[in-house]
Amino acid sequence: MLWQTVLAPSTRFPVALLLLLNITPLLIPLRGFLNGDKKNCSWMAYISLFYLIHGAVECYANADERWLAALEVFLSLQLFFAAALYVRSLSRDARI
Repeated sequence: MLWQTVLAPSTRFPVALLLLLNITPLLIPLRGFLNGDKKNCSWMAYISLFYLIHGAVECYANADERWLAALEVFLSLQLFFAAALYVRSLSRDARI
């Protein structure tokens, strides 16, 4: 959110539209993610891959904001691996 609003706001698109498109996909499984639901954690990991793709494309295409795109890639990978490892640990606990 900080990228779209403060650090490098877009001059072509309204900020509210960009926030709506960027934040809404993460808000859909957020309640289940915070409650530790295995299915919602899996979906959160899958959704984070779209942010990985967006960051990689922005990193390649936009040299001025490359560090912001690299940060988005890094954070989306952290979210993916954290959610995946959490789902794996839940599955392991269910077998015991």
